[in-house]
Amino acid sequence: MAFLGVILFFGLIVLFASFFTVKQETAAVVERLGKFLAVRHAGLHLKIPFIDQVAKRENLRIQQLDVIIDTKTLDNVFVRLKISVQYQVIRTQVADAYYRLENPENQITSYVFDVVRAEVPKLKLDDVFLKKDDIAIAVKSELQDAMQSYGYDIIKALVTDIDPDEQVKHAMNRINAAEREKTAAEYESEAQRIRIVAVAKAEAESKKLQGQGIADQRREIAKGLEESVKMLNAANINAQEASALIVVTQHYDTLHSIGSSNRSNLVLLPNSPTAASNMLNDLTVAMTAATKIQEAKNYPPAPEDHTHLPGNR
Repeated sequence: MAFLGVILFFGLIVLFASFFTVKQETAAVVERLGKFLAVRHAGLHLKIPFIDQVAKRENLRIQQLDVIIDTKTLDNVFVRLKISVQYQVIRTQVADAYYRLENPENQITSYVFDVVRAEVPKLKLDDVFLKKDDIAIAVKSELQDAMQSYGYDIIKALVTDIDPDEQVKHAMNRINAAEREKTAAEYESEAQRIRIVAVAKAEAESKKLQGQGIADQRREIAKGLEESVKMLNAANINAQEASALIVVTQHYDTLHSIGSSNRSNLVLLPNSPTAASNMLNDLTVAMTAATKIQEAKNYPPAPEDHTHLPGNR
């Protein structure tokens, strides 16, 4: 009875050892006595116990390998690049992927190093940032040709990080800041120029209007003086007396205007109506003399008559 139990126990072990399962997106490499037998995909499978063995379960999903590379650019700047390679075992070449490569990650890394260190030294640092997609395409193309024969398909290669030396980054930031400060200064200068032009235009317009106002004011004053003189002449007051009366009136109007403001700091010299009248008389005499001189220049004297000189017959 005990012997039967032992046989039954070993029979169950052999039965359970005869079946195996493979998960979804996985492939099992089966060997018989150390020799490749078959590749089994997802599901329940049968094998000969103790003779057939599952040597490896290959992952058929897309995997990613990140490779960090230090290299130098054309302008002698050391830069660190992070290349992310997405790869996948080809379903029809699972045996090649298992038997032909001992370590596929190291193989991919070697190819990435070779391509990047051949491409980046041809570019300046700024071009590395601009042409990172070209670097990624070159990596994918090289890996695709090399790894496909080993049972691996390269899905995508991405340049996910470009990290220059710390001092280079500080220098680039300073250059960028200086460029922005230069642009800001140009805009500020242009704004200042526009403000100055606007103020100058406004001041010119103000002066123009002020001149027109002064001209109109003086025109009206002249009209008023003319009417005043006519009225005084009508009252039998001669021109000299009328001028003196107008000067005195203007003098007191000026004093009244000065005294009406408690913040005025104007000093009127000379401060007497007679002085103002004398100034008017002096101005009149000066203008009369100037007029006579101008008339003398415009009309030269007539030639002298020599008919009565001795010797003339």
